[in-house]
Order: sequence, then structure tokens, then C-alpha cells
Amino acid sequence: MHKLLRGVACCQHAASSGVNANQLHRQHRGLRLLSTATGHAADAADEQVLSKRKFKPHEAVDPNEKLAKVPGHARVIICGGGITGASVAYHLGLQGWGAETLLIEQDGVGGELPWSACGLAGRFEPSYTELKLAEYSIDLIKKLTDRGLPTGWKQVGSLNLARNFDRMTSFHRMKSLAVAWGMNCEILTPEQCQQHCSLISLDGIEGGLWIPEDGVCDPHLVCHSFIEEARRLGVRIVEHCAVKKIHSEHGKVARVETTSGDISCEYFVNCTGFWAREVGTLSKPVVKVPLKAVEHHYLHTKPIDQLDPNTPFVRDFDGRIFFRECEGHILAGGYEREAKMVYEDGVIPLSQKARQYPPDWDHFHELLDALLHRVPSFRDAYLDRLTNSLQVFSPDCKWILGEAPEIQNYYVAAGNKTMGVSASGGIGRVLTDLITKGSTYIDLHILDISRFLGLHNNRKFLRDRCKEAPGKHFEINYPFEEFQTGRNLRMSPIYPQLKEAGAVFGQSMGYERPNYFDTNDKQDEFGLPRFRISQTRTFGKPPWFDHVATEYRACRERIGIADYSSFTKYDFWSKGNEVVDLLQYLCSNDVDVAVGSIIHTGMQNPNGGYENDCSLARLSERHYMMIAPTIQQTRSMSWIRKHMPEHLRAKVNVADVTSMYTAICILGPYSRILLSELTDTDLTAKSFPFFTYKELDVGLADGIRVLNITHTGELGYVLYIPNEYALHVYSRLHQAGQKYQIQHAGYYATRALRIEKFYAFWGQDLDTFTTPLECGRSWRVKFNKPIDFIGRSALLKQREEGVKRMYVQLLLNDHDHEVDMWCWGGEPIYRDGVYVGMTTTTGYGYTFEKQVCLGFVRNIDEQGQELPVSNEYVLSGHYEVEVAGVRFEAKVNLHSPNLPTKFPDREREAYHATRDKPDQADLLSFSSNLTVTRQ
Repeated sequence: MHKLLRGVACCQHAASSGVNANQLHRQHRGLRLLSTATGHAADAADEQVLSKRKFKPHEAVDPNEKLAKVPGHARVIICGGGITGASVAYHLGLQGWGAETLLIEQDGVGGELPWSACGLAGRFEPSYTELKLAEYSIDLIKKLTDRGLPTGWKQVGSLNLARNFDRMTSFHRMKSLAVAWGMNCEILTPEQCQQHCSLISLDGIEGGLWIPEDGVCDPHLVCHSFIEEARRLGVRIVEHCAVKKIHSEHGKVARVETTSGDISCEYFVNCTGFWAREVGTLSKPVVKVPLKAVEHHYLHTKPIDQLDPNTPFVRDFDGRIFFRECEGHILAGGYEREAKMVYEDGVIPLSQKARQYPPDWDHFHELLDALLHRVPSFRDAYLDRLTNSLQVFSPDCKWILGEAPEIQNYYVAAGNKTMGVSASGGIGRVLTDLITKGSTYIDLHILDISRFLGLHNNRKFLRDRCKEAPGKHFEINYPFEEFQTGRNLRMSPIYPQLKEAGAVFGQSMGYERPNYFDTNDKQDEFGLPRFRISQTRTFGKPPWFDHVATEYRACRERIGIADYSSFTKYDFWSKGNEVVDLLQYLCSNDVDVAVGSIIHTGMQNPNGGYENDCSLARLSERHYMMIAPTIQQTRSMSWIRKHMPEHLRAKVNVADVTSMYTAICILGPYSRILLSELTDTDLTAKSFPFFTYKELDVGLADGIRVLNITHTGELGYVLYIPNEYALHVYSRLHQAGQKYQIQHAGYYATRALRIEKFYAFWGQDLDTFTTPLECGRSWRVKFNKPIDFIGRSALLKQREEGVKRMYVQLLLNDHDHEVDMWCWGGEPIYRDGVYVGMTTTTGYGYTFEKQVCLGFVRNIDEQGQELPVSNEYVLSGHYEVEVAGVRFEAKVNLHSPNLPTKFPDREREAYHATRDKPDQADLLSFSSNLTVTRQ
């Protein structure tokens, strides 16, 4: 250890000097040369922007040297010459857009520091989307290498170590997923781990996961190979050119001001990494890119004698460290539990060199100890340097991709953490697809920038959250994992009452919603209600199982009360019939129904996939309210604005009213009786039937929008209450419900209800590649309605050809929920011993008393070709679901089951969320016999 630390004092002394006077002088000199670089005098506003960003234009060594000129027009402008921007440029060139693409970089392309990243090109990612993007990136690097381009690629494999049972369980889950995801991997014993890497100590090691096709490369070389290939394909690249402003017209990108001149364009791609958030502020409206810079260290040793050049990339997740061989020495790093913030004022120097922070040995020491524990021989190595290269993270520790909600044709690719080289190839491909084709080959919603709200871009929120986010990178990916920071931000007016009732909260889109209720230990030492965050922290029976069971039974046998306030809520209205025309075009179901009706519909994309899955209540002839999943709040508005026909833009109003209403759901067999006691309106089935809406007086409040649905299949109502009345209505409901033993119910209970009833949910079961015909919802698609809706042609084609996958419900047999590992989504499904699909949403069915899995099955022949899936095919097979390496037999259902109950309800028994039965064929056609009034 003494040898490794011998260089520490020298490193600390060299780092303590900070920014010197010469650097400061060069910075100001660069600003004085701005007029020379741009060819005109910078105005005060521009100078202030560039000064804040610490831009230093290119200084010519030869006074006669001519700086690069930018063209007056480019179809696509890529801002940022790092590895992501270079990949986008390369892929646009492959699509024949090279001559119409311009890449601008404020410094030199590729950066100045070759080893500010670990160089891992690996597949170990938490989601299918991220894995497939990484897989494409690795394959691309291999192809570039085979063509003789410099990449530094070596296929050394990755060795992932586990120190505890839960980590090994997560590896077994990954191994099961590997079949579905097409990834080659192997579970190892401790001894086998050491065979793959003789350097490691086995102290505390329970086992490992070996991924042989992973490798390492030089990100600097890969970036320059992308750049050279992009140039060969016609892409123009201009260095030492900074963006000043991005202008938009009619909601679309139109022009970019740079220090080298103005450029008109059709598309703008923000690939500026560290500066993506700040570049987002250079447009009006501001494009919100939530990122925060934190310290991130890499330790480099001196060359080590006889170090195997094929040493695998080793990750000790529970020690939070990794290391690899790099040109004869060791490169190591890790992720601290709490990251250290940098650039608190938000101003980030533009050059790579200027953003080098001095190393912080006090902060790194925990990782150093873990490294020396895992590889004792490193104690004899000599330290070369500890670099503090800094990285940026998003609030949820995922990549940020896609078209900005604020401006059309403005694309963002940022937040790639330390894994830029693993992400870059795939990101370049999908962004190019989105720009040139409008869609891509994989669902991207979990990475889409529209998953955020403005609150996520709040600098203080980012400072709070991004201390925690990097540490998540190496933590076990438990089910329903929650962040501890950035909490108590969005809360409904009844939040204090829910907390007092024992709510244990989860967070969605910044909204605190009860996941379940626990009346034990609900007060702090002062007798006040405690704020508690739900934690599962297991892959088996969760600690909240019994609490959710009582809530579930209340909803099925008595009455439950739940907070639905986080749901997305929009109002649509117009003076004429334009709002109907818009919704008929956007929605696949027929929305021109009687006033007071509720329509459940999808908003499909041109390929027929779900962009949104929502309920529409027709409040009046020209006024609708839309209810959609919580995560759709930004996404839906972006989709609607982008696809609104031009002739309707000035005539239809769309307002996000999510924060104006508190939504309270009462559900259970006594819910109608309870609500009847608080209103004068007749609530009998004849007067207020299922799937209809009324505006009611409740208690002393008026103007309550009441929908006769619960999104769970149980009898009940959702009350959308103006916020000023929320506490009053909640109090009246809770007080009047005491005689019926009313009980609070959280998200986990309502989720269990809808899984048993076979209800699909967007973002979990449905996505942009799932069509209504695949999930038993063709009866909600009205092909013959008067307006040609988005996706109609694709769905008609699919109906003729047959679906290639089908949504099913699986009930696990011989599964002991007390001792066996649970299904948590993403488990492979086998039919007659052959892999056919994956589960989506899973949970325990408290009525079935079994594990219930929802998912999709395919029909794949021996040659790997997908064939149409029929009901007969699904029902004729023998099914198994593999849970962390163990297969359980399963019974398959194609339609929503009727669960046994003491309180039968004919309306709900007749309604099946998933149903395409022969006797319901009439539902596939548009009915012209509706009672509709047009004016």
C-alpha cells in the first residue's frame, strides 16, 4: 500500500495550484478576439453569454491562418464533437445525409483527455432498451476494428462479482433474462471467478456473472474513428465554434447563431454532454435537460510487470469498484454512495482541460480501500495519478434521448454517465432513425426526455438528487426502488391526512403517492406523523405483503379510498366541433359519443403502437377531460402538439390541469352507497351507469367531476375535485365511510387488483411497439369511424396478416410465495420448453392466491421466423415462467377472468378489459346509432 500511495503527496501538491494567472489572461484574451473569430463585434448580450460559458475561440498561430467558415444552411446541425455527437454524424452520413449535416464543436473534436472514461463496452444494463443500444454499439466498434480503424478494442470479457445472496439473485435474474435479450452469460462459483481473473481475492465473494463478449476500447480513438468516417461520408465539421442562440419558428427549430456565423437548419441535435443543460437555455422556449456534474475519479497505476493484457473488466458491485488493464497498467474507479457536487453556480468551463478538478483523496479513500481489499497485489503497484474527470448524471441515473418537448426537431442525447462508449453507437443510430424516418427499431420511452417535468431541471433539485444518483449505478436493482432525495415536492392537498393515516410513500413524476399504509411506527419522537419512503429490498416476499393484503380485501369486500391525484389530466375544448375532429384523428376509438360518456382509447403512432393509453370523459358537446398515466404528463402534450393538424391549431385548446384537481378513488361494493349519502344525485346503475361521468355536489362542495370507473375493475368512482375542496371532500368520505369500515389503499393494492383483472397499463405492459390487436383491445379500435386516425393503416394491415404476439395472463402453479423468489417483471416465458416471450407486469393475486404474470407470447419456428399467433396456439401449449433460474408451471388465460366475490356486479362482470371474443365482433365496427348531438 505504501508504494501505491507514494505519489499521493505529489498529486495533491500539483492539484493545489488551481487556475493560474496565465489561464485567466488567455480566457480574457480569447474574449477580446471574439470579434476577429466571428467577423463582427459581439453585442453585450452575446459577450455575457460567452463569458458565462468561458468560451475561448480558436487562436491562430499564424496571423494569416483562416478560421473555418460555417455554411449558411445545413439540414442538420449537431452541437458537440464528443463520442455521441460523432456517432450521430456518422450514422446520418450512412443514411445519405452527410452533405446536409454540420457538426460544430466549441473546442477540438474528441476532447483533449483520452482517458476520462473507463473504456468499457459492456452489455450489463438494467433494461432491455439500454442493453440493445449497448449491444449495437459493441457490434459497431467490432466492425470498425475489422475495417482497420483505430478503436483500441479488445474482447476481454467482463467479470461481475457478488458478495451477498441478493446480488447473486440479481445475477440469476440476469442470466434468465439473457435468453430473452440474446446475451451470452454464465453464472460462476467463487473459484471460477478466480480462474477468469487470478488477481482477485475471494474474501467475501459468493459468486459471479461472466459476460464473455464484453470488451474494452479507447473512447478517444472510437470518437475519432466516427469523426473520420463522418467526414468521408460528407459531414462537415467545424471546430472552435460555439453556439450562441437557437431560434425557433412556429414551434420548430429554424436557425442557430454561432460564433462563426448564423446557420439556418431543419434539425438541431444537442450532444454537448456536460453543457447540454446550459445549451438548452440558449433557446426560447428553454429546452430543459436535467443534468448535474459530479466528481468522478479514475486511478492509474504505473506499468505493472507481467500484467495479462487480456485481464477482464472486473466489477465488484458491492464494493462499488471496477478495474481493468490499460496499456500495461491498471485503470480503476468506482461510485461513492454520495457523490460530490461541482460547479454549484451552474457555470461549466467549455474546455476539457479547464474542467479538470484536483483529485480528492479523502473522498476516494473508501473506494481505494475496497480496491486494495479485492486485489491485494495492487498494494505493490506504483501510483501514476488519480484523475478527477467529472461526469454528469440525470435525476434517475438513465440516459436522456429524444425530441425535446418544448421545440420540434430539437433532439437531445446526453447523460450517458461514464458509459458513453457503450451507449454512443446505439444512440447515434436511434437518433438518426428518428430524424430521417420518424421512428426507430426499439421502444425508447424509458430514456425519452419527455419522462421529465420542469421541476426535474431545478438546479437545487438536481444538486439534491444527483448526490444520490451515481451511487445507484452499482446498487442492486431491487423492485420498486425509491430515491431518498428530492422528496416531498409534489403533494396533493390531502397528503398530511394520508401521512397521518400511516401512508408509506413512493414517488412518480415528483408526486408523492401512498404505496401502502402501515399504522405501526407512524410517528416520530415528537409524536408527529413521520414521512416514510417505501422499500422492498428483496426479490422474495416483500415486507409490505400483509399491509397490502388488508387493503386489497377492503377494496374487494368493503370500501377502499385511494389517492389518484398524480394521474395526468388534460382538458380539451373548442368553440365549434374542432375538438371532436382532433380527438377522432388522434384516438383509435370513437370519441364522438353521448355527453357524459367515458371512452377508453389509445393514441397510436403510425405503426399502430401506443403513444398513450387514456380515458376520455365527454363533459359537454365541445369539452373533454383526458385521464392518462402519471408518466404521460409531459409526453402526451408533446405528442398532441406535434400531431395536431395545422387547421386545428388555432381552434382547439389543450390545457394540462393535472395540478388543478385532487383525484380520490373510492372502490369496493359499498362505494355507491357511501357516495349516495353525500350527494343528492341518483347514483343507481340506470341513472349513473358504468363508464359514464357526472358533475356532482359532494358534501358542501360543488363542481366535482365524478367518473364511474376505478381503473382496477372494482365497483367505484374517481372524484376529480378542485383543490380548494379536496380536504373537505376527503374528510366527508372518510368520516361517512367509517360505518362501512373504509380503509386507505395504496398503489400496490390497486396494482394487485388490476393485474388479477388482466388490465394492461401504459409504460408497463403497453409501449410504442404494442398495438391494440396484440393485447386484446381491437374492440376499442373503430376502423370505420369517419376520420382516418393515426395508425389506422398499420392496424388494418396487422388485422389482415395476424398478430405476431399476444397478451396473456399466467398463473403460476407450485409456487410458494413465502419462500420462492417472486416474479417482478421481465421473466422469460417458455411454451413447451421453448422461449416465447417475457412477462411485463407481475404480482401476487390475493384472490387467486398465486403469482400472476401478464406478458406477451410469440410463435417462433425452428428457423427463428415469427409466425402469426392465434388463440388456439396460445391455449394448446404447456407454459413455464423462469424466476431467477427456476422454472414454474403456469396456467394461461386469454381473457379477463371473473373473480369469485360475495358482491356480484353485473356491469363489471360483463366488462372485460382484455376480450376479443367471437360474440363481440360487433364491437369492431363503427356504430352510427349513437345518441350524439352535433351543432
